[in-house]
Amino acid sequence: MLFKKSLISLAIGGFGIGLTEFIMMGILRYVAKDFGITIPEAGHFISSYALGVVVGAPILVLIAGNYPPKKILLTLMLVFTVFNSMSIFASNYTFLVITRFLSGLPHGAYFGVGAVVASRLVDSSKRASAISMVLAGLTVANIIGIPLTIKLVNLLTWRYAFLVVGIVGVLAMLFITMWLPDLKQERRNNAKNELKVFIKAEPWFVLAITAVGTGGFFAWFSYIEPMLVKITGFSEGNTISAILALAGLGMFVGNFVGGYLADKVSPGRAIIILLSVMVLCLIGVSLLSPYKIPTLIMTFITAAFAFSTGSPIQMLMINASKGGEMLASASNQAGFNMGNALGAYLGGLPIAYGFGLASPEWSGAGMAAVGVLITLMMLIRRKKKTKVGTI
Repeated sequence: MLFKKSLISLAIGGFGIGLTEFIMMGILRYVAKDFGITIPEAGHFISSYALGVVVGAPILVLIAGNYPPKKILLTLMLVFTVFNSMSIFASNYTFLVITRFLSGLPHGAYFGVGAVVASRLVDSSKRASAISMVLAGLTVANIIGIPLTIKLVNLLTWRYAFLVVGIVGVLAMLFITMWLPDLKQERRNNAKNELKVFIKAEPWFVLAITAVGTGGFFAWFSYIEPMLVKITGFSEGNTISAILALAGLGMFVGNFVGGYLADKVSPGRAIIILLSVMVLCLIGVSLLSPYKIPTLIMTFITAAFAFSTGSPIQMLMINASKGGEMLASASNQAGFNMGNALGAYLGGLPIAYGFGLASPEWSGAGMAAVGVLITLMMLIRRKKKTKVGTI
């Protein structure tokens, strides 16, 4: 049973992380006005968080890897709660940049360790689905948490967004303490030996799939609001919030579809199928962007297929990094954030060159297509190396 309490406790932590990762995009103009800075300068709060994820993911797992998983997860949520709560009291730009960076440190490590723990809590035939349960918290944050928190911010001040995040962090620690079993730590190697998993080619293939393939989603999603307003003709405000919640619902559904598919056909095949469909979806978003109803349908479907790749990719990384699963899984979370930055950059290029606000999807489609090719190369290489088995 995937909706077991132990997995739900991990999902609550994922909810808090999803909330703090995406909330800044919704309160950016409030923070900029409060600090007297420009919107691009306020964008540094998003970048500093992403940098914290990239830095913290491998380092924290290496430091904590010899401790029991439950203790690691509780410590990570404590760090997460403390630094997000400090953001409530940020008095200037520099202070918030620092707290955002520190808040990002436990992100990748939490999902990396959580994914490995989830895979140990269920039967081997449901490992990818269990990982999707952990990631479900992040998708629920997009459906419910962010819209409700933004409404609170509209009534009060942006600082209350981080108060909400802090409260969720405390609840996550409480439920992890009560519901997560005391699993034994499985590290048999020291940190130096664990790093040796990256001597192998396969983990690097998976990181490339993560950064490039899933980056196609961010090429589209980073610029979705101006496209919806300027091209499709939706009004600003509550309408856009509702559409973003629709995208969040798609992420939630797709997350479980991806886990189910990976358990049925193998993670590698699942990634090829899902990224291939994502290519078609992104092209469809661009072509149908002038039409409201088709755009709403494509927003849900594209978000679903984009997030459906999360569990299969995490499962592929765990399978490719025996002996260093937690480190590799956490590093893969850094790969997702590199995909965030790469997708936003490449998605912005066609806009900068005058191709319009519906052009980032073509960059995203190209990135997803490259992700398919990298996956194929990895699986063909594996098949040639072993000379047995199937994709």
